[in-house]
Amino acid sequence: MEFNVQQVHERKVAGFHMVGPWEKTVQQGFEQLSLWVKSHKVVGEEWLAVYYDNPDVVPAEKLRCDTVVSVAEDFTVPENSEGVITTRIEAGQYAVARARVDNNDFQQQWESFFDAVEGDNRYQITGKPCFEHYLNDGSESGVWEIDMYIPVADQV
Repeated sequence: MEFNVQQVHERKVAGFHMVGPWEKTVQQGFEQLSLWVKSHKVVGEEWLAVYYDNPDVVPAEKLRCDTVVSVAEDFTVPENSEGVITTRIEAGQYAVARARVDNNDFQQQWESFFDAVEGDNRYQITGKPCFEHYLNDGSESGVWEIDMYIPVADQV
C-alpha cells in the first residue's frame, strides 16, 4: 500500500468514547454521533474514528475508540448532550494512506497499511493513537473512501 508522510495539524473533536470490539463499537458510535449532530445542529467539519489500542495486544472487549467530528476551537458541548466528550487529536508527523473499503472490511486495509509502514525503514510507529477520516458515507453502499493516519517518527 502506498503512503506518504506529512505534518498534520491538531484537531479539536467532539463525539463519543467507546470501549469494546471495534466492529461493533465504531458503528454504534457513529450511529450515536449522527443522531447527536442532527439533533443539536452541530457543524462537524470532518468525521473521524480515533483508535487507541493495538488489537493484537489488547483484548477485543477492552479496545478503545472515539467516534467524533472535528469542531471549531470555540465549540462548547450543547445542553442535553449526554455522553459527548471533547478532546484533541495531536498534531505531528503521520503516515497517511487513502483506501477504499468494501463490505465494511476496514481491518484488511489497516493491516495492509501497518505492514507497509512497518516495512519502510525510514520511519517507526510511535504508538500514539491512529485515526481515520471518512471521505464519504458508505453506510448504505458498504463502500467507504477513507484516509488513514498512523503517527510515525523518523528512524534513528
